[in-house]
Amino acid sequence: MARIAGVDLPNKKRMEYALTYIYGIGLHNSRLILNAVGIDFNKRAFELTEDEAAAIRKEIQENYMVEGDLRKKVAMDIKSLMDLGSYRGLRHRKGLPCRGQKTKTNARTRKGKKKTVGAATK
Repeated sequence: MARIAGVDLPNKKRMEYALTYIYGIGLHNSRLILNAVGIDFNKRAFELTEDEAAAIRKEIQENYMVEGDLRKKVAMDIKSLMDLGSYRGLRHRKGLPCRGQKTKTNARTRKGKKKTVGAATK
């Protein structure tokens, strides 16, 4: 099992899809990495030689921000929005959608379980 950027890649997947298991690498970046290193997209993860795995590791480490570093950067960006007091930061702070979605009926993912207001029994 190939281990790249702290992630065990699934053995039976093709490399272009196996690399997408790394946080921060999608299909497009996966293909760019494999082209840069010169590995066939159709090669399976268990078929990788140690040299090829090392080349992929080197390419990712030099040119891409992935896993912990990327998660930390995203968290810091959101924190800076909240500290600035921008609209997006306020929406993050309140746990509401930030990108203009309506919240009267939807947005359950961000708002959580429904809390009924004003329908108390007498």
